[in-house]
Amino acid sequence: MSRDRHPPDEDEISAFRQALQDAGVRPIARNRADPGRRRRRDPAAAERRAAATSAADDLAAAGRTSDGRVEPVRPSEFLDFALPDLPWRTRQQLKRGRIGWEAGLDLHGHTLEEAREELEAFLQDATARRRRCVLVVHGKAWGTTSDYPVIKSHVNAWLREWPSVLAFCSATAIDGGTGAVYVLLRRRGHQA
Repeated sequence: MSRDRHPPDEDEISAFRQALQDAGVRPIARNRADPGRRRRRDPAAAERRAAATSAADDLAAAGRTSDGRVEPVRPSEFLDFALPDLPWRTRQQLKRGRIGWEAGLDLHGHTLEEAREELEAFLQDATARRRRCVLVVHGKAWGTTSDYPVIKSHVNAWLREWPSVLAFCSATAIDGGTGAVYVLLRRRGHQA
């Protein structure tokens, strides 16, 4: 059933605004996703870091990401990577945000070394907990000494090196857009 919609007139708009005000509705202060950002002194993050560093599996030995030079990416560039044997349908679902992410990490405000350590610990923990998809918010801010988004560029390189990463791509707008990535992980002992 289709109905023609007409644009509201000024009286309808005023009545709607008044109803919102009477109901106590207030504008949202911030318009960005909150993936459960860790706080500086978060005991859960310390526990996660300790568990990840003490994990005695093959990821601990092969998990260190490089800290060498990386290819800079633009702030608005869509990141996209997948292993060649990943099914096309799975990759499309990831790109459309149809695979629900189970944990999130926000790297805003970290130095490059802090960001790398947090990302490594987070990925080790997510793999140990058999998470399928996670969200990593890297932001799009330019570095103070660089003319490109440093953390975003490094996250792009680091995730390509991580052994349990099957694919990653920039998130949909509701989860951070090109300032975040969905990361599809291999569950330990399982293929894609």
